[in-house]
Amino acid sequence: MSASTTDTALVRGLDTLRAADAPAVGGKAANLGELIASGFPVPPGFVLPADAYLDAMAATGVRDELRALHDRALTATDPADLDALCAEAAAKVRAAGMPDRLADAVRAAYAALGTDGHEAFVAVRSSAVGEDSADDSFAGMNATFTNVRGAEELIGRIIDCWASAYGQRVVAYRAGRGSAAEPAVAVVVQVMVAAERAGVAFTAHPVTGRTDVVVVEAALGQGEVVVSGAVQPDTYELAATPGTPLRGMHIGEQTHEIVRGPDGVDIAVDLDPELARARVLDDEQAAAVARLALRVQEHFGVPQDVEWAFHGDALWLLQARPITTLAGDRSRRPLVTGLPASPGRASGPVRVLTSPEEGARLQTGDVLVAPMTNPDWLPTVRRAAALVTDSGGTTCHAAIVARELGVPCVVGARDATTVLHDGQAVTVDGGTGEITAGAAAKAASEPVSAAPATTTPRTPPARVDVPIATKLYVNLAMPDQAAAVAAGPVDGVGLVRAEFMLTEALGGRHPREVIARGEQQLFVDVMTASLLKITEAFAPRPVVYRTTDLRSNEFRGLAGGESHEPVEHNPMIGYRGAYRYLREPDLFALELQVLAQVRERTPNLHLMIPFVRTRWELEACLELVDASPLRHHRGLHRWVMAEVPSVLHRLPEYVELGIDGVSIGSNDLTQLMLGVDRDSTECAELYDETDEAVLAAVRDIVATARQLGITSSLCGQAPSVHPGYVDHLVEAGITSVSVNPDAVPAARAAIAAAERRLLLDAARR
Repeated sequence: MSASTTDTALVRGLDTLRAADAPAVGGKAANLGELIASGFPVPPGFVLPADAYLDAMAATGVRDELRALHDRALTATDPADLDALCAEAAAKVRAAGMPDRLADAVRAAYAALGTDGHEAFVAVRSSAVGEDSADDSFAGMNATFTNVRGAEELIGRIIDCWASAYGQRVVAYRAGRGSAAEPAVAVVVQVMVAAERAGVAFTAHPVTGRTDVVVVEAALGQGEVVVSGAVQPDTYELAATPGTPLRGMHIGEQTHEIVRGPDGVDIAVDLDPELARARVLDDEQAAAVARLALRVQEHFGVPQDVEWAFHGDALWLLQARPITTLAGDRSRRPLVTGLPASPGRASGPVRVLTSPEEGARLQTGDVLVAPMTNPDWLPTVRRAAALVTDSGGTTCHAAIVARELGVPCVVGARDATTVLHDGQAVTVDGGTGEITAGAAAKAASEPVSAAPATTTPRTPPARVDVPIATKLYVNLAMPDQAAAVAAGPVDGVGLVRAEFMLTEALGGRHPREVIARGEQQLFVDVMTASLLKITEAFAPRPVVYRTTDLRSNEFRGLAGGESHEPVEHNPMIGYRGAYRYLREPDLFALELQVLAQVRERTPNLHLMIPFVRTRWELEACLELVDASPLRHHRGLHRWVMAEVPSVLHRLPEYVELGIDGVSIGSNDLTQLMLGVDRDSTECAELYDETDEAVLAAVRDIVATARQLGITSSLCGQAPSVHPGYVDHLVEAGITSVSVNPDAVPAARAAIAAAERRLLLDAARR
């Protein structure tokens, strides 16, 4: 509404307000006026300035009495006295009521909000002077009423807002902030958005204060269930960069939603369990909220806490205020920052180690700080409360093993080994990439669960049987975890990472060193025992074993490795994968012997060959398989990893050779599609598994597999790190998705939601 529609001395349209009007109408109303003037999608409305309240109380002769009661309440030490004083003040406000002239102005302003002859549903909120400022938020303290309809009900709710200024918690908050001024309450009346999804967004992390992330909390229905804490909302963490890519997500479990009932009264509607566990926002909706919040921050120049709502596809901005908890908290400023690689927070004393041989120095519960880790560090990482590395990206071995063990991890911290020192108490936040001084308790609003500072792997959550057609597999490297993970709602193992198993089984020795000592049978025996822990736990569900993908830079660090590994400047595209088996057939033969022995007892084991570049090397590898004891095994599935872009051209040829499954390794496929080393700290910003070129390649591989009649999967880190990635895979028609064990619940919910959307779209068409 415009200022000309009513008595501007008593009621002002939101579209007439600017930030400078805050002393008269409060921060909430002034902020809304600023946003409307700047073109933000804010519902229309009006405000009763604080003077309208003060004049109303003066006109009935109670203003002085209210001021005296408020002064006494501020200094009350007995809770019973405070309660009595506040109740008396609120009763006086309600008894005073609203003068006729003001009531007439409210009726006129309200009528102007109606459409097509229908009275509007409105939200009625206090906008106390000093509220929603950079220093004081009063968040959730003064009264708010939703879905108010009818002029007389509106007038009653405005008076309730005035009375709420004398609530116990409001007075206590004022006392705690040293605010002795007379309460001056403005009231905002705003057209109500019939929210289907709603929540809040923070343009700086509300716990750590990081300004390079946007945190979005979302629930079904109206947003007050998020603000009040009535449900556990979804939490989405997005990068505060162009495109606002999703960095992490925690799916909440909601019991109900608040919606407008048939008679206009808010009602709570119970949600069925499947919907309660499904995502509230898809990737684009979460990004749209983040972009809107960042625009608000850009306008006001400081980090913002905004409330938003979706009605259909329309996104509305309901409120905006500065985040009040960031200023002045110097104690939590990070000592070191890096890339968030494994979620959770853990505290402990620092232990700086430069090589795995120093592992004995680390005590259980220490924070391991190292230049970089390779599989030889595994026994040490198991005992660490958290892991920090100077170099590496989010798909390096340090990150992968930390995620599987449930150890908070930060990689690419550059100077952690020089800035941090032994014995220093720190807290590592693997969700934000920050290392701060001292021990910190977990905040209730954190979007990720803190990992315990123990060596016990995460226990999967109780089985949740959400029916899905797409198979859900897990990625495993640790045989000791197999039994616990197998008890969860998974269909098998889509990737056994042989490198970690081999390193642990051989006690950190390079496998060629074992062969050089004539201990081939030891190799077979220990690897067979380790692998059986996985296949027996999952039987009869399939277990796909990726043969060892040794990379020279990682395995030179193993005992004896310097004698057997070449020095390469770019090992990521060097001596590895299928080509290595042709140069070292004796080592490959030992692995195939292990697989044959395991399959004698558990025939659910299958073979996957990694990093295949050409047809001729795959053909030669398969000849080695046919020359091994595996040639006698019926029912053995032969998979190939799709990591090298040449697979886009050669997959039909691979199927002709006998390949009946393809698994997309999104980690390597991304680095080779985009030309960026996935372990590079300097180029981490360029490494993006959600890049459209990568997604297009994934879709083409899945489509080709469907045409050729073979199964397709994806076993890279993308679905574990970016839950929204699952939508692309299901839409493409992938057969299965393989994720880290801790990502199973979110992935299962995402698959179920994506499948339902496809069915719904098909039905609508």
